[in-house]
Amino acid sequence: MRQVRATHKVQARRTLENAMRRYGFVAVAGVDEVGRGCLAGPVMAGAVVLDAGRHIAGLADSKALTAADREALYGEIVARAAGWAVAAVEPTEIDAINIHRATLKAMREAVCMLAPLPDLVLVDAFRVPNLLIAQRSVIGGDRQCAAIAAASIVAKVTRDRLMRRLHADYPGYGFDRHKGYATADHLAAVARHGYSAVHRRTFRPPTLFDTRG
Repeated sequence: MRQVRATHKVQARRTLENAMRRYGFVAVAGVDEVGRGCLAGPVMAGAVVLDAGRHIAGLADSKALTAADREALYGEIVARAAGWAVAAVEPTEIDAINIHRATLKAMREAVCMLAPLPDLVLVDAFRVPNLLIAQRSVIGGDRQCAAIAAASIVAKVTRDRLMRRLHADYPGYGFDRHKGYATADHLAAVARHGYSAVHRRTFRPPTLFDTRG
């Protein structure tokens, strides 16, 4: 039997989804984003409607899982969920509209890609504008709500796979390791090579290598 090793003890539950179903909402989607704070690559959002009759054990915030566990859960989610989708907004558009709007756009597009559309959307920490579906913002939703945790996993796995592919095109940046986040080795690579075509030009973090007082 597969064992998922979360780095904390809390696994996300279906308590909130079940409560919403008792209010008459049948298809309840969870939505979450990944890559919001990265220097390179797209911001992505996942949307998942879990099947009430097909339990998936071990769902948790994607950040609390190992890469191997995320991959295993991804396979179960896409096989067992009633619906799932991932949407991306690329770096050029992030630069044009800003990361907050890009994140909300990715979330909205992921929800709208679901077929059929859900009755209710549970969103981790945000409210999505221009979404003509009932929604509820859930603070810390990726740690509490199974559907949101599932959305965080499919978005994270999809994005990590993309960043590994981008590493083949831009091998000098280490995208396969840090996935575009502002790690020390990523900032060192930017200092050596400058920004690549997949970097966000409007993201200017303070350098870790400025030794001036």
